[in-house]
Amino acid sequence: MSFDSPGAHFTHDHRRCDELWAELESVAEQPAAAKARFAEFEVAMRAHFAMEEEVLFPALEDATGMHGMGPTYIMRMEHAQMKNLLEQMAADAARGAFDAVLDQGDTLLMLIQQHNVKEENILYPLADRALGGDWPELEKKLGKYGSK
Repeated sequence: MSFDSPGAHFTHDHRRCDELWAELESVAEQPAAAKARFAEFEVAMRAHFAMEEEVLFPALEDATGMHGMGPTYIMRMEHAQMKNLLEQMAADAARGAFDAVLDQGDTLLMLIQQHNVKEENILYPLADRALGGDWPELEKKLGKYGSK
């Protein structure tokens, strides 16, 4: 699927991750299904972080000159928090403790929601303005991450 801007692409990916989490919640009582859904969710979240950290953020920093303490720095810090939670959740999922996965998922969802608001209202509009002409090339680079 092709998108006309970074904001459209990454907002769509946020919704895809949200849907995967909802699917996990719906099968949490079924260990095999829950384990499979958690794996899909984790892969999607890590791919999303990687797409931003390895493609979008560097391009945005180069285009705007905002390095160091700019908005991408804050987003990376928040990604690190969420990755730590994902690690804990993965350990719980591996041992079949889906009650713990869901409990930690409540915290993760709160972080994700706050994070996504910042990205969708501040960072992505900035990226749309700063990277508009470069978007087709950047979108091609994102293909290696398997986003849908």
